[in-house]
Amino acid sequence: MYTKQQFAKLIDHTLLKPTATKQDMIKFCEDARKYHFAAVVVFPFWVTLAVKQLQGSDVKICTPIGFPYGANTRTTKIAETKNAVANGAEEIDVVMNIGALKTGDYDFVKRELTDIIDATNLSGMTQESGSTLVKVIIETPLLSKEEKIMACQICRDVEVDFIKTATGLSPNGAVEEDIKLIRSVVGPSIGVKAAGGIRTVEQAMNLLDAGASRLGTSAGVTLMQTYDPDMLLKGST
Repeated sequence: MYTKQQFAKLIDHTLLKPTATKQDMIKFCEDARKYHFAAVVVFPFWVTLAVKQLQGSDVKICTPIGFPYGANTRTTKIAETKNAVANGAEEIDVVMNIGALKTGDYDFVKRELTDIIDATNLSGMTQESGSTLVKVIIETPLLSKEEKIMACQICRDVEVDFIKTATGLSPNGAVEEDIKLIRSVVGPSIGVKAAGGIRTVEQAMNLLDAGASRLGTSAGVTLMQTYDPDMLLKGST
C-alpha cells in the first residue's frame, strides 16, 4: 500500500486541453505544487510558464513531442525535443511514429527514437546533460498484440526510460492487459506509464498492481482527494 505522498509521486498531472488559458495553467501548477505530483504534462507552449510557476518545487516539467499521432517528420520531432529541453522540460512524452510501425519500417522507428534520445543528451542547456527522461507513447489502442510487442522491443533496444500506453485520445487507453504485456517484454528495468481514461482510485490501483510505475491523468487532484490508504487496507482484509 502507498502512502498519500508515495501515491502522488506516481502521478503525471496532465493538462493538454487546447482551450486551457494562462490562468488555467497557473491554477494547474498550483495544484501540482500542493500535491507534489511526479510531473506536470503541458503543451510545449506552456513549458516556460510551468517552469516559472514550479520553480523550487519537487514537480518535474514534462511535455509531449510529436503529439498526438507521432506523424511529424523526424527532423521536426528532433527540433521539438531540443526546444523543449532548452525551455526547461525535464521529461518528454514522445509519440512513436504509429504509421511507420504499422508499415513495418522498424529501422526508421528505431533510428528516430535514437535520434530523439541523443537530442535530449545534447541540448541540456538548462540542466545537466542527459538528465531528461524519455517516455515513448506507443498508442496501444491502435496496435495489434504483435505490434505492441514489436514497439516494446524497439523501446527496450534503444533504452528509453519509460513506455507509455497512450495519448488519451484513443478509446481504452490504459488497460491492465496492456500493462502486463508491456512489462512482460521489457522486464523491470524500464518504467511503464499507464495513461488514458484513468479517473478512479480503483482503476489506478489495478494498473499499478498490473505493473505500471507511473500514471498519466488529468484527474490527479480528484485521485488525491479520494485516495485513502487506510480505507484500502480495510477493504483488503
